[in-house]
Formats: sequence, C-alpha cells, structure tokens
Amino acid sequence: MASTGPLNPESDTFENRPVFYIGQHDSSRREPLTDDQYGQFLDSGFRFVTAPITNEHFFQRVVGLYKTHLAEQEQWAQQRGLTAGQQANPSLPPPVVPTLTDKDTPLSPSYYISSLVGYASPWIDLCSPDPHISSISRQVLNLEAAYANFCGVRTIVVPGPRRDECGRGVAQYARAIQEALVANRVNIIVHMPMYREPGLEEKAQTLSAIFDIEKEAEAEAEAEKEIDLFGAWDSWHTIRSVCSYSTRLFVALRIPRRAPEKELQERWFAEPLHFLTLGASIFQQNRAGNPTLSRHHQDMINRYMRLKNTPWLVLCDVGPRPEELVALSKKMASEYPSLAEATQARRDTRRQPPNAFVGYLRYLERQQQPFSAMETPVLTNFQDWLQPPLQPLADNLESATYEVFEGDPVKYDQYEKAVFEAMTEWKELKKPTSSATPENPSNPELVVTVAGAGRGPLVARVLRAAERTGTPIQIWALEKNQDAYVYLLRRNKQEWGNRVTLVKTDMRGWEGPRLQGREGVIGKVDILVTELLGSFGDNELSPECVDGIQSHIARPHGISIPHSYTAHLSPISTPRLYADISSRVVGDPNAFVTPWVVRLFAIDYVAQKAPGHPKFQQTWEFVHPVEVARADDFAAEHGKAARYATPGVGSMGGSSGTNEHNARHCHLTFVCRARGVIHGLAGFFESVLYASQTGDGATAPVEISILPEQIDKKSKDMISWFPIFFPLKKPLYFPQDTELEVSMWRQTDDTKVWYEWLVEVYTWVGPKTRIKVGASDLHSSRKVGCLM
Repeated sequence: MASTGPLNPESDTFENRPVFYIGQHDSSRREPLTDDQYGQFLDSGFRFVTAPITNEHFFQRVVGLYKTHLAEQEQWAQQRGLTAGQQANPSLPPPVVPTLTDKDTPLSPSYYISSLVGYASPWIDLCSPDPHISSISRQVLNLEAAYANFCGVRTIVVPGPRRDECGRGVAQYARAIQEALVANRVNIIVHMPMYREPGLEEKAQTLSAIFDIEKEAEAEAEAEKEIDLFGAWDSWHTIRSVCSYSTRLFVALRIPRRAPEKELQERWFAEPLHFLTLGASIFQQNRAGNPTLSRHHQDMINRYMRLKNTPWLVLCDVGPRPEELVALSKKMASEYPSLAEATQARRDTRRQPPNAFVGYLRYLERQQQPFSAMETPVLTNFQDWLQPPLQPLADNLESATYEVFEGDPVKYDQYEKAVFEAMTEWKELKKPTSSATPENPSNPELVVTVAGAGRGPLVARVLRAAERTGTPIQIWALEKNQDAYVYLLRRNKQEWGNRVTLVKTDMRGWEGPRLQGREGVIGKVDILVTELLGSFGDNELSPECVDGIQSHIARPHGISIPHSYTAHLSPISTPRLYADISSRVVGDPNAFVTPWVVRLFAIDYVAQKAPGHPKFQQTWEFVHPVEVARADDFAAEHGKAARYATPGVGSMGGSSGTNEHNARHCHLTFVCRARGVIHGLAGFFESVLYASQTGDGATAPVEISILPEQIDKKSKDMISWFPIFFPLKKPLYFPQDTELEVSMWRQTDDTKVWYEWLVEVYTWVGPKTRIKVGASDLHSSRKVGCLM
C-alpha cells in the first residue's frame, strides 16, 4: 500500500518542498500548559510547545537546600576557628536533592504529552566551578529526565554551557549529559548558540550567578572579549565525544542576529540538528510592520531544510504572551460552564489572528525551491545511508539491483553519445575494421563487444548509436550471471531481432569473437564497451576486468569505452556516519575498515581551496587499453591458471605480480583554515568515456563525473553512483591553519584488491617549521577486499 506521507509523490497530499514543523518556547513559562491553553497555541499556528518539567516551588526548594548547606558549612568552620580562606572538611556530607513531589512539578501524563518537548531547568549550572552547585545541577537534571520519561515525554532540551573556556567546565557538563543518557531512554537535545553572539544565551540566572555575583561579572567580562566563531562548536564536539556520539544526542541551534560565514554554517549542517531556535530579535520589520528575515537567514534556513531529517523550527518568546494565557484560563475557569459559555469561549480564542511569526515562516516555507530531480523521495531516503560495496565478480546481482542502475538515463545517454562519436570518427578517419576478410577487405562492419552486459541497457544504446550513425556492426554481449543471461536471451528475441551474439562467460575467460562469415576464425574487437566503474572508479575492479579482455582489442586502432578514469579524495566531517558505523562494530568488526558506498549529504568538507591544494584532489588514474600487460605475458608462458598458484615477485607474499601494474599510491596535502574534526575521506571518480581522435581539439571529450565541483558540468543529475567513504576508527581533531597529509594505497595480491589509508595532521609553528600534532591509524580493507 502506498504511503500517504508528504514525501510520497503519488499522494494527494504530496508536498513538493520541505515542510516546516513549527513550535514555541517561552523562557518565562514556569508551568505546563493546560488543555485549553494548548488548544490556543494550536489555533495560533504552532504544532508543539516546550514544557518546563519542574516549577518555581522546586527552584525555591533547591535554593533553600543550598543555602542550608552553606549555613552548615559556615557553622562548622566557626566551631573550629577556620578563617574564610581555609577550606572546610571535604568529607562533609554534600547537599542531596530529595525526590520530586506533586508540588514540584505540575507535569503529568496527558493525551498531548507526545507533542510536548521537555525543557530542563535553565538555572542549573553543570559547568559550575563550585563542586556542590555542579552536583546539585546534575541531580536536578537526572530527576527531571527520569520524571519526564515516566510521563511519556521522549525529548528533553538541556541548556548548553554558557562559556567555552577550556578545562573542566565543559567536561563536567559533558559528563552529566552522558550520565543522563545512560540512566534514561529520553532523547537529549543540547541547546547551543551557533556562535557566542551577545544576547543569545539563556536569560535565567544560574545557581552560580545567584550565589556568587563575582562569577557573573567575570562571565559578562568574558562576553565582551573577541568572539571565537568556532568556540561553541568546540564545546559541542567535546560533549558528543564524551557521549560516544550517542544516537540519542542531538543539538538545538540558536540562530544569531548576524548570520555567520558559510564555513561555520556548513560545520553545523553536518551535525545532528533537531531544532533551529529563532528569537524575536533576529527578525526585522517590513514596511507593513510584519516580521521578516534577512536574505542570509532565509538562505541558511532553506539550506538546513534540505536534510533528510528536517530540523524543527522553534520560535522563542514570540507569544501568545503569559497574560493572554491567564486571561484564557479565567474564561475557562468555570468548572461547569454551560454549552453556550463553552462555545463562546472557544470562539473568542479562535478569533485571535494567527501568530505573525508563524505566518511569516509559513510564507517562507512556500517560497522554498521545489524538490529537484536529485531530491526524489527515493534519493532522499538514501542520504547518509551506508551500503557495503558490491562484489561484482564474486557475486551475481539480482534483477532489482540492475533495475536501480538502469533508472539513470543520464549515464546511458553519455555512453550512447560516446559510442556515437566513436563510430562517427571511425568513418571520418577511415579506420580498418576487424571484420574485414581477404575476400572482402573493405567490410564496413564494426565488431563491438559489450562486456558485463547485465540486463542489456548498454547493448540497447550501442544498437541505437549504430542506427543513428548508419554503421553496420557485429555485436557481442558477454555476461557471467546465468540469470541475467536468460533475460538477455529474451530481449534478444523480442527487442533486438537476434542481432546480438550472446555469450555466458566471465569476460576474462572469453576466447574472443568468432567472426561472422569466417568459420572457426577468432577475430578482434574494434570497440569494447563496459560499465564496470565503481564509486571510486576502480573499486569494482574495472582495471582487472578490462585487463582480462583487452587482449582481444584490435591494435592499434581499437577503442575502449571508457577510455580512462580518475579517483579523487577530500577529508570530511560526518558525525552521523561515524555514529552509524560505531553502532555496527559489535556485529561487524570490520565496519571501520570497510569503504562504504553512501550518498553523502550531512557533511562538512573541512579543507579549503588553496594555491596548489584544491579541495578535491586526484589520487590516481587508469587508462585503457594498457599497451603492456604482464598478465598476458605470464599467461603465455605459464598458462592462465598458473597466475593464481605460482609464487613470483609480487609485493605481496605468494603473489605472481601479474596485477602489480594496477597497484597505486598517492600522497595528498589538504589545507584547513579553521579547526575541526575529520571522520574519514570522501571518494569520487571522473571518467573520460571517449576522447576525440581527430587531433584538432575542437571536440570535447564525452565524460561522466560524480565530483561535486564537476557533476553539473559533465553529467548533471546522474544518480548511478554515490560517493565512497573511507572511515577513520577514531575522529581526528585538528587545530586551525592545519595541513592534512593523506596517504592512500591500492593494494593487490593477485586474488583480491583492497585499499589502505592514513591521515596525518601538521601545523605551522614558524615560517619554515611544521610539527606533527596528530595521526590516524593505518586502515586496511584487506579483510573485505574485492575478490578477483
């Protein structure tokens, strides 16, 4: 049964753009809403509201508890004649917050409890330098989280640290959050500013400020210093690292009045965002007096709304005002109102106009760009979803997998264009054909082979290109998958008029084309067409497969499509993928050494473009056909089977060395201006399917690319390949003005191919002096390598 959700294009309610889910938070609210007040919020256009877990009574009780503790400490010190500077006995009992009572919290299970978001007390100070205040704050957080969880609240927002100073403060906070996650099942959302813009913090005084005015003054002085744009992100990184990237830990991001530079926006884009909170101060007034956002804010929000898990928007302190809620409560105060009184009260509340801020956000929702061809429901579901790489030689693919590949017209359009241009230039250059015979030396039939035909999409495109160019061809299609071979036989009869010679074989063991009209004669191939490319170009063993069949390509005029392909890397920060892989380690010990295929989306490219050091850098290249192949020489001398059993001089013990020409190594340097963390390397590929052989340079090559900087130029909207991700076992933190040195190897032992990768961090401490400040382990995917 088809889904009727907003992402189902077959639904009558399908929204062709992201949907805004808008809530409200009132920092002065001390009591949860009544049923009628909650209804008023819904009438104002909100979808959910925050609710304090405890009330003013509980706050006063905690303040009284700490005052009593201070008095007891002072009395104890006086009895022993201690001066103010001398410490009390550290073994004195610390204050313990008693369990909640019905006077401490009006929150209780209700029919709309799932629409409430719990908000922890903003006066707690988990970062306090006073151990007793930090302990009390931690106890309060645990009490509130446990009770909210009991009531059915599944999400709690906890105000984040108010300062980003290095040291124990943020570490204490992180430790308290980790404890709350372990003790409860609720999701915890840490409320963080995008950066420390003055006025963006919680307004409530903390316990530290209440009991120590000097600390509050110090905090104000700290706020006047130069703003560190990445300071708040640093604190968040510490918190989630201590919590081991828990999948129940999220961030609520306070949007500042001044939108920061793109670099910081992209950094937060990669984090597990749950809420974007907007205060009234970030809105401007238009000529009509209605709230509006700057173009920079609009662009930032629209960017964040393209995430698969769209963050919810929370309007802070924008009404309905507390006095309006009190007035409503009085209207509904009668315990037994008449039917007419109840109806009139409800009408009065509904006559109020919708909240102006909500109305503007709904307008902004309608102004978003519709979903593009790359944002279909299916492709959106693939965002940041890990897939193990294919083993095309070891495994036979299912029909459904082939069908997914065939759903990309861009890829096959480019392949058809490449074949079309190859056939056109063949005629222009008057090249010989392999089908020529002594009796008919001018035979115009091109011998074309599609190796790894699958269900035949390339075969169909080759036939179409031949028809468009008027080129007679003899076409061979090779496929090792016996089930796909059956499908090809049916297509050959029903669609291709038996024009295709089908062979069920591994292309590496094929003896070559038996030419028509020349019985018993094995000929050569004029054009070899394959679609063996993987997300990294060579990761599905295209070089090895083409090596196994390239001896049949006619020399020197034979053509391979693709002609060449290059692999590219860029270091990335991707907390979501790191958390996902971490959760898989128990069942899959190789999770962190597996090159995953994934549609990267919620990521941050940490490197910047610098002279001589682009953001995306080429690792290596493969070109076909290879003029000299040791495998051919070895097979001629020892036989094909011997290459898998005869020890030789290969780099790996016991290998014959016949695949050494397909081993590769690269060493790349990336420049990072701002500090950050990397979780792995993003891999991409580009391929020249066909390059003009006329030599005039007038014809551009036919290319495909998944490189972010090039895909729109070379193969826009192509979806056949997602990038590849090489993870790091441990996140690698780096300071600002850093150079990341990436080493990668493509290794082989003649039976499989795998990758090894290493990242090192260097920073400059002088004009000519660079020191190493960090490094990853050497990762190897040998255990999950691609089998030959």
